[in-house]
Amino acid sequence: MKPIRKAVLPVAGLGTRFLPATKAVPKEMLTVVDRPVVQHVVDEAREAGIEHFIFVTGRGKAVIEDHFDIAFELEHTLQERGKTAAYEELKRDLPKAGQTSFTRQQAPLGLGHAVWCAREIVGDEPFAVLLPDMLSRGCMQQMLSTYERHGGNIIAVEEVAPEETHQYGIVSVGETYGQSFEITGMVEKPKQGTAPSNFIISGRYILQPEIFGILEHGKKGAGGEIQLTDAMIDLMETQDFFGMHYEGRTYDTGSKIGFLTANLAYALERPDLAGPLKAEIAKLLEQG
Repeated sequence: MKPIRKAVLPVAGLGTRFLPATKAVPKEMLTVVDRPVVQHVVDEAREAGIEHFIFVTGRGKAVIEDHFDIAFELEHTLQERGKTAAYEELKRDLPKAGQTSFTRQQAPLGLGHAVWCAREIVGDEPFAVLLPDMLSRGCMQQMLSTYERHGGNIIAVEEVAPEETHQYGIVSVGETYGQSFEITGMVEKPKQGTAPSNFIISGRYILQPEIFGILEHGKKGAGGEIQLTDAMIDLMETQDFFGMHYEGRTYDTGSKIGFLTANLAYALERPDLAGPLKAEIAKLLEQG
């Protein structure tokens, strides 16, 4: 069983739900407290032991590449002005040379197509996929533990209310093994009342490289796009899939409420911000 060394981050999305903020600024660079969303996701992967980060970008996303590069003028200025703490933090966040790769998705043809664009960099080994809209601290570490137990393909799942299942990709549950279970089927946004479970696909995957051969056919699904879920359904015919029930909370920063909630949650965990923020929230509630 090969180890998981590489992670694919599809960051080519247009961010239409956040216009006009994302007209010139990539949605992945919007900040949760004082760190870009994409930095939080990279932090999660790196803490789990991922060594190589593959960004599938699009036009107007060059600033993401700049963010993960040395900023000589800024670092020089921080050193000259004695701002050691800020300088050291920048150095800690910077991936080592050769740990990042960037490739283009020239057209918005779906998540499956974005993953396929990373095929030459991933090569013939299993890999992780992390959707940068979804903040799930510690999830990738739990995924890797599940992979060590089962091998195969792993999908992170979370429970939602039954009346919300029509909004998500849903998995069917087979034999259970504590935090994990066998996936016996998948369906993308089922009609209300028809979902096989209330476990949703929550934006973290470990996939075997054979998925690329399926994605290569370019089969279009929902919305006329090449859907990753469709390719996984095809791969299930020959390989095992397991669900990993994420013990934590995911914040969907692609939605306005999810983004605002993430900012509050992350800020309230900071000793330097929690007290003042609670006081400001109390004032706003009194005024409201």
